Amino acid sequence: MIVVYADHDLGILDPLSLQAVTAAKALDADVQVLVVGADGRSTADELGAHGATVVHLAVHDALTDYTPLAAARAAQQLVTELSPQAVISAGTPRGNEVLAHLGALLDAPMSADTVSITLSASGDHEVVRNRWGGNLLETAIVHAPVLLATIAPHTVTAVESPESVTMREFTPALDPIDTAVRVIDRTGGGGGGIGLADARVIVSGGRGVGSAEGFESLDQLAELLGGAVGCSRVVTSAGWRPHSEQVGQTGTKVAPDLYIACGISGATQHIAGCRSAKTIIAINTDKDAPIMGFAHYAVIGDLHSVMPALVEATRAAKG
Repeated sequence: MIVVYADHDLGILDPLSLQAVTAAKALDADVQVLVVGADGRSTADELGAHGATVVHLAVHDALTDYTPLAAARAAQQLVTELSPQAVISAGTPRGNEVLAHLGALLDAPMSADTVSITLSASGDHEVVRNRWGGNLLETAIVHAPVLLATIAPHTVTAVESPESVTMREFTPALDPIDTAVRVIDRTGGGGGGIGLADARVIVSGGRGVGSAEGFESLDQLAELLGGAVGCSRVVTSAGWRPHSEQVGQTGTKVAPDLYIACGISGATQHIAGCRSAKTIIAINTDKDAPIMGFAHYAVIGDLHSVMPALVEATRAAKG
C-alpha cells in the first residue's frame, strides 16, 4: 500500500498531486491519500477518479491553512497506523517541505525530484531522480522501511483510474510546536487569468526584454493565444515582473503545449523549469544562446521587432 500526501490550497487540489497518485497507482493498486485540513473534503471525488481508494482527512482546530510540520505529524500518524511501503507526494514546494519534515520525524531519508521508483520488500528501494536541474539522472538505493519520495513535476501524466473512494476523518495529535510555522493570514488578491501551471501557452521573457515596459508585446500575445506570461529569474530580481511568473528551478516548472522564450539565454536553472514543454520557440539575437540547444524552432532576431509583428499577425489571423 502507498500513501500519497495531496497538496491542496484551501480545497483546490494541485494538479501535480494527481500525477503523484498516478505514479503511486503504478506501484500498488492500493493507494490511500492524506489530505490535511477540513477544507480538503472537496478533493475526495477528484482523488478517487484518479485511483485513490481511501482519503484520510486530517481535521484539527489548528489546521485552518497550510501548516507544514503539523501535516508531517499527521502523515507520521498514518505511517504508524498503516505501515505503507512508501509515502510519496508531488514535487511541489509544499510537498517537498512536508516530506522533509516527515523524514526528520521518522529519522528516514527522503528522495526529492524522483522520476522513477522500484520498491523492494527488503527495504532497499531503487530511485532515479533529477540532479543539476534535470541535466543529470542519478540512480540510487534508499535504505528505509518506508520510502519517502517526491515526484518530479510532469514526469508522470495524470491518468484517471476510477475507484470507489471512501473518506475517513481523524484528528492528529499535535504539539504546540507543530503549529509554530503556519499561514495565519492572506493579503492581496489573486492576479486573475490563467496560471503558469495550467497554461497551454506561455510567452516568457528574459533579460533581453530590457524593461518592465518591454513586456507589453508579450502580454498582448499571451492574451491573444489564451495563455500566460512567464519570465526568468533575472527579470524578477530586477523587479520587472512578480516572482509568481518565474519559470525555473526556483520558480514554477511548467509543461505547456507551446513555450515562447523571448530574450532568454537559457541558463540551466531556467531550462529545468521549461524543458517539459511540448514545443519551445526561442526568439533571440544570439544564435549560440544555450536555449537554442533545447528549442524546436528558433527566430534569430530582435524581439522588439519580432514580437510586435507576431502580435499583429496573430490578431489578423484571429479576425
